Amino acid sequence: MAVHETRLLRRETVAEGTTAFYFSKPSGFEHQAGQSLLLTLINPPETDDEGNSRPFTVASAPHEPELMIATRMRDTAFKRVLNTAPIGTTVSIDGPNGEMVLHDDATRPAVFLAGGIGITPFLAMARHAATGRLPHRLYLFYSNRRPEDAAFLGELEDMERINPRYRLIALMAEPEKSTRGWSGEIGFIRREILERYLDNITSPMYYFAGPPPMTMAMQKMLQQIGIAEQAMRYEEFYGY
Repeated sequence: MAVHETRLLRRETVAEGTTAFYFSKPSGFEHQAGQSLLLTLINPPETDDEGNSRPFTVASAPHEPELMIATRMRDTAFKRVLNTAPIGTTVSIDGPNGEMVLHDDATRPAVFLAGGIGITPFLAMARHAATGRLPHRLYLFYSNRRPEDAAFLGELEDMERINPRYRLIALMAEPEKSTRGWSGEIGFIRREILERYLDNITSPMYYFAGPPPMTMAMQKMLQQIGIAEQAMRYEEFYGY
């Protein structure tokens, strides 16, 4: 791990209340799909009790020329500064960090369980698998309240046409509150959904990420199924 300085290149809205930020990739910075970094604001105009640094998953894949993070835009000092910083603003990053990376055994399927902005490590992995033509079978179960809240949903749907070894199962918990029509799965990720789409729910490696209540629920569900701790990799995303 090393500390690098990088510049803000652009930002874009990727779902209601969710923004992606793109940074230049520093020379020598290399990461694996799914890893994270610690981003630090340099001399920000305001701060809070949590300080000027926050961890973020690198949502872009290793082959991409830029580093991209995505986050829910809550009303905190850190996110206000990040959201209003002029293009070209310099920040520092420390990383890469974490072991949320795809396992080596391509004969074993990977099942991704994502809640909300917890999609970011799996976006990076799915992009990497598609571009690198990895042989792994990938199943992404992606849960949101409404389609409007689902960051990168269109890209993740299109990826099924690019990578025949990848499958997206999107779920909406409150589709009746959406202005868009929804004909996919309804509710939250649960055992019955896994059994519907997986040939053998005990054989894959499981990865999950999302808010703490979601990750706790996924861990409990997988333990009840009989999945060993060694077959789980997960991250919690806090709403700082």
